[in-house]
Amino acid sequence: MACTLPGQPDPGRLYSENCAACHGSSGTGDGPMAAALSPKPSDLTTLTMRNGGIFPRISVMSTIDGYNRATLERASMPRFGDFLEGNLVPVDLGDGVLTPTPVDLLALADYVESLQQK
Repeated sequence: MACTLPGQPDPGRLYSENCAACHGSSGTGDGPMAAALSPKPSDLTTLTMRNGGIFPRISVMSTIDGYNRATLERASMPRFGDFLEGNLVPVDLGDGVLTPTPVDLLALADYVESLQQK
């Protein structure tokens, strides 16, 4: 049985509570709410494949957070940034600058990365 340290996010629980209703438990976009949504939820298991073999971590985090809503065609996805506030950790998002980032947001991005097709 997996466990997390006190104060550490449980990525599977975060995904189940915030994402699985639309994206499905396996991330393929077949959650119980998917049929009622337009456009349909993305298949999260193919993000790396659709991005030339590189997991698009910054895009995933921005989409979950709601930061890139202006350019996001899937506007039916709610903004989760307000729900994922809390403990922050410094993260280099590729620009050499340490940016305070919610631990829960990082955990969700890691979980989505773990769903990628091999």
